[in-house]
Amino acid sequence: QVQLVESGGGLVQAGDSLRLSCAVSGRTSQANTMAWFRQAPGKEREFVAAIKWTGSSTYYADSVKGRFTISRDNAKNTLYLQMNSLKSEDTAVYYCAFQVWGATLKLRSDDIDYWGKGTLVTVSS
Repeated sequence: QVQLVESGGGLVQAGDSLRLSCAVSGRTSQANTMAWFRQAPGKEREFVAAIKWTGSSTYYADSVKGRFTISRDNAKNTLYLQMNSLKSEDTAVYYCAFQVWGATLKLRSDDIDYWGKGTLVTVSS
């Protein structure tokens, strides 16, 4: 079992920055993949970014590439999402996601084994 708890969401203005955190507890291994997804009102949940629990490989959705950075601190068992140059279209509930094992960072919602409850990010224009 793995538990994920997100924090760091809030209300910001367009152009601002925000950092989300996800505290991870339970069994983890180097085979795991961590990711962030988001779901805007009236839309389906979509992939944002992914990173392996070990190593340096990352992968981003085109919509956030160059503005968002995913990272992790294994010693603190924490996943981060640094979001810069925020836009109104980034408004969504952001979910921390955990895949036990997978061969690719190009994740879909169906690939995820554990989800956090989400944290709301609202970007005003």
